[in-house]
Amino acid sequence: MDSGLSLVSFWSLLACSLQLLAAVMLTHRCGGRGLGPDRWVVLWLFYDVIVHLTLEGPFVYMSVGGRTVETSEGPLAELWKEYGKADRRWLTSDPNIVSIEILTVVLDSLLGLGLIYAVLQDQFYRHFLQVALCVCELYGGWMTFCPDWLMGSPHLDTSRPLYLWVYLVFFNGLWVLVPVLLLVQSWFSLKTLHIGDRGENRKRK
Repeated sequence: MDSGLSLVSFWSLLACSLQLLAAVMLTHRCGGRGLGPDRWVVLWLFYDVIVHLTLEGPFVYMSVGGRTVETSEGPLAELWKEYGKADRRWLTSDPNIVSIEILTVVLDSLLGLGLIYAVLQDQFYRHFLQVALCVCELYGGWMTFCPDWLMGSPHLDTSRPLYLWVYLVFFNGLWVLVPVLLLVQSWFSLKTLHIGDRGENRKRK
């Protein structure tokens, strides 16, 4: 079983690393160190938005108007062609995938930017946006893979560890694990606020 990295694989993983580095720099520049544990939330949100805009945005552009990733050229097209080795639907402008990605690029990016502001400025609507974004991310992931699973996964290639564990499990799993953790955080934060409000109301009575 061949698990070696091709040159395109290497550059694809390097591009993802640069996106993470950009998120770290933006978090530092925006005062993330003073946020306590929430600095990790802001770091994730910057990374999330960067990926949506710089990676999935071009995918949408290459997949509408009768175009496909498979017939496109350029560095980003090559990156998506590499991912398409693991999931062929990304090569052929699958309507379900493109529809989900349009919502992801537009709606999730706006929610992510709004949530970054809300966390940095300690706005009252922070957890409303956080829950909305996490639900959107999880729903997008479910609708990306569930239809294919129901058909027996005909478009997925899991023959190489790189395709299965890095492209499919790791990168897609991040957008499951982190939103779930953020939903848990919102749950306990809202619970604490509710208990605090009830305590204040009892004192007033």
